[in-house]
Amino acid sequence: MKKRWLLNLILLAVVAGLITFLYVRPKTEANKAIEYEVSPYKLAEFNAISIEFPAKAPVTFEKVDKYWRLTAPYKTRADQISVQRVLAIIAAKSHQKIVTNDMEKFGLVNPSFKLKLFRDKNNVEEFLFGTHSPLTDEQYIAHKGTVYLVSNSYAEAASTQVIEMVDKAPLKPTEKVAGFDFSRLEQWESSRLNLDLVDGQWKVSIKEAKPLQNEMNEWVDYSWVHTLAKSVELYTPDHKTVYPSFEIKLADGSKVHFDKIQESPDLLLGRPDEGIMYTFPSDSGFVMLNPPINLPSK
Repeated sequence: MKKRWLLNLILLAVVAGLITFLYVRPKTEANKAIEYEVSPYKLAEFNAISIEFPAKAPVTFEKVDKYWRLTAPYKTRADQISVQRVLAIIAAKSHQKIVTNDMEKFGLVNPSFKLKLFRDKNNVEEFLFGTHSPLTDEQYIAHKGTVYLVSNSYAEAASTQVIEMVDKAPLKPTEKVAGFDFSRLEQWESSRLNLDLVDGQWKVSIKEAKPLQNEMNEWVDYSWVHTLAKSVELYTPDHKTVYPSFEIKLADGSKVHFDKIQESPDLLLGRPDEGIMYTFPSDSGFVMLNPPINLPSK
């Protein structure tokens, strides 16, 4: 009798557990949030961007030779990652999708700004950015008459200060280093230092130098190809002031000129053709202008 009672109790527990599982599982799936895609587009579809604000000049970008350039309010290379963050709105997903004619309710009649993505002049996709939800602090946006609620990060990316969207690399991605002319820098004036990449080997104009090829390649790669300034600003050369300067020789035979405006506490390098001044920490700056050519100690 006791065994039957225990068996019934175990069966009751199993049945109760099964009922609970079957009840809770569909409820969890039903409550699972649905995500809506804001758009079906791909990054590669667009070749121009315009960010338009109510009270200031628009910020515009254009893709040239596969790379994004800032075209307004001034013309220079754009930071590619910053532009990708702006374009990320096309991949956004939202838990809310609202089809409505009452755009004013969401601050979309007079939006905080408009983001326009161009395939060409006559083919544009427009995203409007409105108010924020007081419950989630997400932001309402509109695209093709539909309202979505998305993360604030998309607006923050598009509203970044323009100077922060400038490429912080001193060289363009397409500029391949083939040499350096440091002969007009103070520390190299007497030796007229030049470096040249000849048949894959670095040659130094100073006879006593004993450069190690791996060290030279690492220096070029670390100090010039993949380095980024800690900040940038607009630069207009003062023709009344003569700065120490140097040139980087490129594989296509052209040269890039840099003015050394300041060496300490930070290294300031001006690139006149781009109209940009780059700021590097002093330790990194010292390495940039002093290649490891292994001169014998005196």
